[in-house]
Amino acid sequence: MRFISFVYVLAAVATSKTLAFSSDHTGDQHQWIAPSATDVRSPCPGLNTLANHGYLPRTGKNITIPMILKAAVDGFNVRSDSILPGAKLGLLSGNAPTTLDLDALKLHNLIEHDASISRNDFALGDNLHFNETVFSTLANANPGVDYYNATSAGQVQYARLADSIARNPNVTNTLKEFVTRSGESALYLSVMGDPLTAVAPKKFVQIFFREERLPIAEGWTRPKTLITPDTTGPAEDIIRAASNWTPSQACEDVVLGPGITI
Repeated sequence: MRFISFVYVLAAVATSKTLAFSSDHTGDQHQWIAPSATDVRSPCPGLNTLANHGYLPRTGKNITIPMILKAAVDGFNVRSDSILPGAKLGLLSGNAPTTLDLDALKLHNLIEHDASISRNDFALGDNLHFNETVFSTLANANPGVDYYNATSAGQVQYARLADSIARNPNVTNTLKEFVTRSGESALYLSVMGDPLTAVAPKKFVQIFFREERLPIAEGWTRPKTLITPDTTGPAEDIIRAASNWTPSQACEDVVLGPGITI
């Protein structure tokens, strides 16, 4: 099962006019620009990074599934089958039939989940914006070397979940969240590092999460290897093993949209 929720990544309308897609991150249309006060962003650093670089509409609004699939390749070299299930689920975050807004993805337990590596749990505060205290678990992982790998990613997941269980009496921790977290971790390692080894420089990963920026100036380049479920699968297996995961409950409510839970 490769249900991956890093899963929203996308397309090109960087200004008020439509711009051509390109894998060249240095083009003017893909310069990093911080979001304005009227732009919206999501709980996902991948989505936000692509919006900040103009692969997504910089407004963060009215995003379609075809946009998501194209930007996944153009921005990160991630093949569509790695993200399509989560992208489709994202449409349930709002009431529009074919588009989504990034900030709507904070809807709890749809794609957003507890024990995030960069956001608060929903029950503990702001689950939308980056939180440095939460992120410190990842930032300080794998001491003594300058890279993160699948083992360290799994250890981070273990520590983050333990913290959520200790502090959040309403924590949601089922197989869905575990598989989603593991897929997300394999993706950040692949996009910011080598997809074949799942080893990523710490400086790239930290810029990606903290600034929601492609660390081009620091030496990052778009992965040459196409990222697919086959390339992320081995890393996910290591991450899951290192997570030493056990469920907190067998199942959870099913979220079908804003205010609709069964």
